[in-house]
Amino acid sequence: MIDKLATLLGQYSAKLKFSIWLTMISLIVVIGFSLWQGGARVQSDILAMLPNIQEDPLTDIALSRVEEQLSNSIYLGFVADNQTQAIQAAQQVITELNEHGQGIFVDIKSADINQAESLNNYYFPHRFNLLTPAQAQTLENGKLDSLIGQAQQQLYNAFSYATSGLLAKDPLLLYPQNLQALAPKQALEVHQGILIATLPVDDSKGKVAAIVMAKGVGSAFSPKIQEQQISVLTQAFEQVRLQDTDIEILRAGALFHAAAATQLAKSEVTSLGLASLIGVCLLVWLAFRSLMPLTIALLTISTSMLVAVVMTTWVFSELHLLTLVFGTSLIGIAIDYSFHFYCERLNKPDVSAAQVIQHIFPAITLALITSVLAYSSIGFAPFPGMQQVAVFCASGLISAYITLVLAYPLLASGTLPKGEKQLKLAEIYLHRVDTLLVKLPPKGLSLIVIICLSLSSFGILRLTSDDDIRNLQQSPPEVQVQENALRSLLSGGTDNQFLLVRANSEQALLQRLEDLAPRLNNAVKQQLIGNSFSLSNYLPSQDRQERNYRLQAEIYQQKLSHIIDSLGMDEELAPELKQAYLTAEGQYIDASTFLNSQAGKLFAPLWIAPGDDQKQFGAIVLLGGISDIDKLRHYIADLSDVQLVDKVGDISKVMGKYRQLTLILLAVAMLAATLIFSSRFSMKLASLVVAVPALSAIFTLATLGLMGTSLTLFHALALILVFGIGVDYSVFFAESKQQSRGVMMAVFMSASSTILAFGLLAFSSTPAIHFFGLTLLIGIGFTFMLSPFIQTFTRTSK
Repeated sequence: MIDKLATLLGQYSAKLKFSIWLTMISLIVVIGFSLWQGGARVQSDILAMLPNIQEDPLTDIALSRVEEQLSNSIYLGFVADNQTQAIQAAQQVITELNEHGQGIFVDIKSADINQAESLNNYYFPHRFNLLTPAQAQTLENGKLDSLIGQAQQQLYNAFSYATSGLLAKDPLLLYPQNLQALAPKQALEVHQGILIATLPVDDSKGKVAAIVMAKGVGSAFSPKIQEQQISVLTQAFEQVRLQDTDIEILRAGALFHAAAATQLAKSEVTSLGLASLIGVCLLVWLAFRSLMPLTIALLTISTSMLVAVVMTTWVFSELHLLTLVFGTSLIGIAIDYSFHFYCERLNKPDVSAAQVIQHIFPAITLALITSVLAYSSIGFAPFPGMQQVAVFCASGLISAYITLVLAYPLLASGTLPKGEKQLKLAEIYLHRVDTLLVKLPPKGLSLIVIICLSLSSFGILRLTSDDDIRNLQQSPPEVQVQENALRSLLSGGTDNQFLLVRANSEQALLQRLEDLAPRLNNAVKQQLIGNSFSLSNYLPSQDRQERNYRLQAEIYQQKLSHIIDSLGMDEELAPELKQAYLTAEGQYIDASTFLNSQAGKLFAPLWIAPGDDQKQFGAIVLLGGISDIDKLRHYIADLSDVQLVDKVGDISKVMGKYRQLTLILLAVAMLAATLIFSSRFSMKLASLVVAVPALSAIFTLATLGLMGTSLTLFHALALILVFGIGVDYSVFFAESKQQSRGVMMAVFMSASSTILAFGLLAFSSTPAIHFFGLTLLIGIGFTFMLSPFIQTFTRTSK
């Protein structure tokens, strides 16, 4: 079948095939231009590479709300020697962001003074339904005189919040204490509308920090949005430093992590891609000593990258930066077809370009099929990023193959300088491989096999696994240090993990939140968490409101005259107070009214009402400073309607499952390749062709074990490519039979370029890319060393 296709292609003229190729490339350019004009974008969010966990609708809504809240929020800390300097810096930045950050930042604030006023306006009409736990217990125990005594102290206190207007409506001054109880417990103070934190004396010699918060407009993981937001912030910081050079600025938020990741990825795309390109060009020049092979090699690489970018963008509507970093390795693989073509031309200088292509066509076709299958296997992983890598590299390789078949007959038809010296070196290497096998005594061969098996077994037994996605991408130390410093000032901040409480009715949900509150307070005491934030403080259940209302009957119905006399108030106030109490009966605080009010809009994302996709009520309880996620999960395990949502942990578990599945898939791919090759070779030779990359994969795993590396999904995915790329070398040797020196030179150059590309990826500071590159570096190295032994078998068979 493959031979017939090669013959058919040979019947068409070089100019016709080149015209077809040129038309295809022009079409790709037009498609690419229209895609980018249509809004295709570059993505830098590491979470976009991760699998989409299928959750129930309520959990999905909760996850999206928390992610939106955390991903767009930024926190700034201005550390100074005294409070005045810190406040001035914070106020200046708020002014700068309001003036120059319109449409870029919203909700720019420090302490929200208006929030307290809004809460007061909303809750005061409901004061008869509100009591603090201490107030409720005092009334239940019949200690009304104790409350009267506290009110009298407030009356005679010079700094009291008691006023004649408040006393006329709340004679025991119970309401202000309820309002104060709504404020979250924190170590921050408010001065001139700015949140102030005092740093630990041992670390900072008593310095203070002013805190500013803002929300970015748009995704923090969009490079364009990052550039806009960072530019505005940088301008504001410069203005602060112009006024006070001693101010230290702390930053926290997804924006700063994403911007660092984007900058790192761009830097690595440039440096790794350029180094790989230079290395490949140097290889071509040293091998062929001509500008034409170098020019055509660059053309092959350029068109491959172009097709890869356009096809990936067309399929996914966006291109991840990490896909580009992974994709730099395509340079080292796409050039393989050029190497095989030119090495064969050196070996057969009297044969035309079209005849050379017809000769190597079966081998490069089988190589393409196996490589594309290997990349397609990566696409089966539930990772959008890895699916992008699969499409990117597979389409790039297909482009290189089409360029070779259609463009080379015309473009690469020129004569080459003689390359007998290079071919002779390849022949000497092959001869030494033959000699090694022939002269090696059976006992020596057995000893080598035993040593290899022992080392491999020992290495594989030492392998451990680590599927934690936190290891996929690590922010620069300076970003993480600032984040940690600000989180400590904010009492742990807010973590990505949270509690989701669910119920079938609004009142049942509010009751469960109230039941959960003591458990959370105890978790803080046990240092399982640093803090928590729940709606239970702001939305008391109807049962609790009814109880509070009944308890206050003693004040407003039974002993109101006694209270008025004790406080020296006008008796004429009694009828109005009694009537106000009776009128308030049944006027409950409810979720819908509160969350739609000015006071409650800030908390609205934490409340989930039933909708078309889900019928339950849900409430999000934010957590901060989680010390041990497993202990926390066990701590709430007995609460059936309380779920600890940990997307990071769930994804890590999925990664572990797919790591195992990928290794199984690798074994299946090897079996499938054996069956495919058996249609062209004997079963024995087909098995040997597959055995070379299979042994390379085993030796790679053993080497990783000996190095003490923990196995991840990215190691497993790279092993599939070790097989997909390595089997190409085996196929070319199997096809070459007796004439192997041209293949040996091509395989040497192919392996060198691939090792160069993936070896550079191994130096990436992004762990996921490092794991991927290191595995391929080791695996391709083993494949290169093992593949020449196939020609010994073919010659022996002959």
